[in-house]
Amino acid sequence: MESTVPNGRERATHNIVANSDDDAFHRASFSRSNRLARLAWQFVYQLLYRVSPRPFHGWRSALLRLFGAKLGAGCHFYPSGKVWAPWNLVCEDCCTLADGAEIYNPSLVYLESHCVISQQAFVCGATHDYNNPEFPMISYPMRLGAYSWICARASVAPGVKVGAGAVLGLGSVASRDLDPWTVYSGVPAVKVKSRDMIAEPVR
Repeated sequence: MESTVPNGRERATHNIVANSDDDAFHRASFSRSNRLARLAWQFVYQLLYRVSPRPFHGWRSALLRLFGAKLGAGCHFYPSGKVWAPWNLVCEDCCTLADGAEIYNPSLVYLESHCVISQQAFVCGATHDYNNPEFPMISYPMRLGAYSWICARASVAPGVKVGAGAVLGLGSVASRDLDPWTVYSGVPAVKVKSRDMIAEPVR
Protein backbone atom coordinates (compact mmCIF):
# COMPACT_ATOMS: atom_id res chain seq x y z
CA MET A 1 0.00 0.00 0.00
CA GLU A 2 1.35 3.46 -0.91
CA SER A 3 1.00 6.45 1.36
CA THR A 4 -0.34 9.76 0.12
CA VAL A 5 1.72 12.95 -0.06
CA PRO A 6 0.42 16.45 -0.93
CA ASN A 7 -1.31 17.39 -4.22
CA GLY A 8 -2.65 13.94 -4.98
CA ARG A 9 0.76 12.35 -5.33
CA GLU A 10 1.72 9.03 -3.86
CA ARG A 11 5.15 8.20 -2.54
CA ALA A 12 6.36 4.64 -2.92
CA THR A 13 6.88 4.30 0.83
CA HIS A 14 7.01 0.56 0.71
CA ASN A 15 10.66 1.42 -0.02
CA ILE A 16 13.22 -0.99 1.26
CA VAL A 17 14.86 0.33 4.43
CA ALA A 18 18.53 0.25 3.60
CA ASN A 19 21.70 0.40 5.65
CA SER A 20 23.09 3.88 6.21
CA ASP A 21 26.04 3.20 3.92
CA ASP A 22 23.81 2.26 0.95
CA ASP A 23 23.45 4.73 -1.90
CA ALA A 24 19.80 5.88 -1.85
CA PHE A 25 19.77 5.99 -5.66
CA HIS A 26 20.17 2.21 -5.70
CA ARG A 27 17.43 1.35 -3.26
CA ALA A 28 14.43 -0.54 -4.55
CA SER A 29 11.34 1.68 -4.80
CA PHE A 30 8.87 -1.15 -4.24
CA SER A 31 8.31 -4.03 -1.88
CA ARG A 32 9.47 -7.55 -2.63
CA SER A 33 5.87 -8.67 -3.20
CA ASN A 34 5.33 -5.89 -5.73
CA ARG A 35 8.49 -6.82 -7.61
CA LEU A 36 7.56 -10.51 -7.61
CA ALA A 37 4.11 -9.68 -8.97
CA ARG A 38 5.65 -7.63 -11.75
CA LEU A 39 8.09 -10.44 -12.51
CA ALA A 40 5.20 -12.91 -12.79
CA TRP A 41 3.35 -10.49 -15.04
CA GLN A 42 6.42 -10.14 -17.28
CA PHE A 43 6.60 -13.92 -17.74
CA VAL A 44 2.93 -14.02 -18.71
CA TYR A 45 3.34 -10.96 -20.95
CA GLN A 46 6.28 -12.46 -22.84
CA LEU A 47 4.99 -16.05 -23.08
CA LEU A 48 1.24 -15.58 -23.54
CA TYR A 49 0.33 -11.95 -24.20
CA ARG A 50 3.02 -10.54 -26.50
CA VAL A 51 2.92 -13.50 -28.91
CA SER A 52 -0.87 -13.72 -29.19
CA PRO A 53 -2.45 -12.96 -32.60
CA ARG A 54 -3.62 -9.39 -33.08
CA PRO A 55 -7.36 -10.22 -33.19
CA PHE A 56 -7.21 -12.02 -29.79
CA HIS A 57 -8.34 -8.99 -27.78
CA GLY A 58 -10.49 -11.08 -25.46
CA TRP A 59 -7.52 -13.32 -24.60
CA ARG A 60 -5.30 -10.38 -23.70
CA SER A 61 -8.09 -8.77 -21.71
CA ALA A 62 -8.49 -12.02 -19.78
CA LEU A 63 -4.77 -12.07 -18.95
CA LEU A 64 -4.91 -8.47 -17.74
CA ARG A 65 -7.93 -9.29 -15.58
CA LEU A 66 -6.09 -12.30 -14.18
CA PHE A 67 -3.54 -9.82 -12.81
CA GLY A 68 -6.14 -7.51 -11.35
CA ALA A 69 -7.10 -5.12 -14.16
CA LYS A 70 -10.72 -4.03 -14.32
CA LEU A 71 -11.79 -3.83 -17.96
CA GLY A 72 -15.15 -3.07 -19.51
CA ALA A 73 -16.51 -4.76 -22.61
CA GLY A 74 -14.89 -4.37 -26.02
CA CYS A 75 -11.42 -3.21 -24.96
CA HIS A 76 -8.71 -3.66 -27.60
CA PHE A 77 -5.24 -4.10 -26.13
CA TYR A 78 -2.76 -4.96 -28.89
CA PRO A 79 0.10 -7.47 -28.46
CA SER A 80 3.07 -5.13 -28.07
CA GLY A 81 1.25 -2.56 -25.94
CA LYS A 82 2.54 -2.57 -22.36
CA VAL A 83 0.83 -2.16 -19.01
CA TRP A 84 3.36 -1.89 -16.18
CA ALA A 85 0.98 -2.97 -13.39
CA PRO A 86 -2.36 -4.46 -14.52
CA TRP A 87 -3.70 -4.30 -10.95
CA ASN A 88 -3.49 -0.48 -11.18
CA LEU A 89 -5.53 -0.26 -14.38
CA VAL A 90 -9.26 0.44 -14.68
CA CYS A 91 -10.90 0.78 -18.10
CA GLU A 92 -14.45 1.45 -19.08
CA ASP A 93 -15.83 -0.03 -22.31
CA CYS A 94 -14.16 0.09 -25.73
CA CYS A 95 -10.75 1.44 -24.66
CA THR A 96 -7.71 0.88 -26.91
CA LEU A 97 -3.98 0.48 -26.22
CA ALA A 98 -2.22 0.21 -29.58
CA ASP A 99 0.99 -1.62 -30.49
CA GLY A 100 4.07 -0.12 -28.85
CA ALA A 101 2.05 2.11 -26.53
CA GLU A 102 2.80 1.97 -22.81
CA ILE A 103 0.99 2.74 -19.58
CA TYR A 104 3.45 3.19 -16.71
CA ASN A 105 1.17 3.00 -13.68
CA PRO A 106 2.68 2.60 -10.21
CA SER A 107 -0.59 4.27 -9.11
CA LEU A 108 -4.07 3.88 -10.54
CA VAL A 109 -4.65 4.85 -14.17
CA TYR A 110 -8.32 5.12 -15.18
CA LEU A 111 -9.38 5.12 -18.84
CA GLU A 112 -12.91 6.27 -19.49
CA SER A 113 -15.10 4.91 -22.29
CA HIS A 114 -13.65 4.90 -25.84
CA CYS A 115 -10.29 6.32 -24.77
CA VAL A 116 -7.61 5.58 -27.40
CA ILE A 117 -3.85 5.44 -26.78
CA SER A 118 -2.19 5.11 -30.18
CA GLN A 119 1.05 3.51 -31.37
CA GLN A 120 4.16 4.18 -29.25
CA ALA A 121 2.36 6.69 -27.05
CA PHE A 122 3.43 6.84 -23.41
CA VAL A 123 1.30 7.54 -20.35
CA CYS A 124 3.77 8.17 -17.54
CA GLY A 125 2.37 7.88 -14.02
CA ALA A 126 5.50 8.51 -11.94
CA THR A 127 8.58 10.62 -11.55
CA HIS A 128 11.24 11.26 -8.88
CA ASP A 129 11.61 14.02 -6.31
CA TYR A 130 14.81 15.52 -7.71
CA ASN A 131 15.05 18.02 -4.81
CA ASN A 132 15.34 15.19 -2.30
CA PRO A 133 18.87 13.77 -1.94
CA GLU A 134 17.37 10.26 -1.75
CA PHE A 135 15.62 10.78 -5.13
CA PRO A 136 12.41 8.96 -4.09
CA MET A 137 9.80 7.92 -6.63
CA ILE A 138 6.49 9.82 -6.60
CA SER A 139 3.52 8.40 -8.49
CA TYR A 140 0.23 9.97 -9.50
CA PRO A 141 -3.25 8.57 -10.00
CA MET A 142 -4.30 9.58 -13.52
CA ARG A 143 -7.54 9.73 -15.49
CA LEU A 144 -8.01 9.91 -19.25
CA GLY A 145 -11.46 11.08 -20.25
CA ALA A 146 -14.07 9.45 -22.45
CA TYR A 147 -13.35 9.69 -26.19
CA SER A 148 -9.92 11.20 -25.54
CA TRP A 149 -7.17 10.33 -28.01
CA ILE A 150 -3.46 10.19 -27.27
CA CYS A 151 -2.00 10.13 -30.77
CA ALA A 152 1.03 8.12 -31.92
CA ARG A 153 4.30 8.84 -30.08
CA ALA A 154 2.65 11.41 -27.82
CA SER A 155 3.40 11.46 -24.08
CA VAL A 156 1.31 12.34 -21.05
CA ALA A 157 3.36 13.54 -18.08
CA PRO A 158 2.77 12.37 -14.50
CA GLY A 159 -0.38 13.72 -12.90
CA VAL A 160 -1.82 15.27 -16.06
CA LYS A 161 -5.61 14.98 -16.37
CA VAL A 162 -6.89 14.39 -19.89
CA GLY A 163 -10.37 15.80 -20.35
CA ALA A 164 -13.19 14.06 -22.21
CA GLY A 165 -12.68 14.20 -25.96
CA ALA A 166 -9.25 15.87 -25.72
CA VAL A 167 -6.76 15.09 -28.49
CA LEU A 168 -2.99 15.10 -27.93
CA GLY A 169 -1.39 15.33 -31.37
CA LEU A 170 1.36 13.26 -32.98
CA GLY A 171 4.56 13.32 -30.92
CA SER A 172 3.26 15.97 -28.52
CA VAL A 173 3.96 16.15 -24.79
CA ALA A 174 1.20 17.04 -22.33
CA SER A 175 2.75 18.61 -19.24
CA ARG A 176 -0.49 20.27 -18.05
CA ASP A 177 -4.12 19.20 -17.88
CA LEU A 178 -5.92 18.97 -21.23
CA ASP A 179 -9.33 20.63 -21.51
CA PRO A 180 -12.29 18.62 -22.79
CA TRP A 181 -12.97 18.54 -26.55
CA THR A 182 -9.79 20.45 -27.37
CA VAL A 183 -6.94 19.56 -29.73
CA TYR A 184 -3.38 20.04 -28.48
CA SER A 185 -0.05 19.86 -30.28
CA GLY A 186 3.63 20.59 -29.64
CA VAL A 187 6.30 20.20 -26.99
CA PRO A 188 5.01 21.25 -24.56
CA ALA A 189 1.52 20.81 -25.94
CA VAL A 190 -0.59 23.94 -26.48
CA LYS A 191 -4.19 24.39 -27.58
CA VAL A 192 -4.62 24.35 -31.33
CA LYS A 193 -8.37 24.26 -31.87
CA SER A 194 -11.63 22.91 -30.54
CA ARG A 195 -12.96 19.47 -31.40
CA ASP A 196 -16.58 18.72 -32.20
CA MET A 197 -18.31 16.94 -29.34
CA ILE A 198 -18.95 13.50 -30.84
CA ALA A 199 -20.65 12.12 -27.73
CA GLU A 200 -22.77 13.58 -24.99
CA PRO A 201 -21.05 13.82 -21.59
CA VAL A 202 -22.11 11.21 -19.09
CA ARG A 203 -24.34 12.65 -16.37
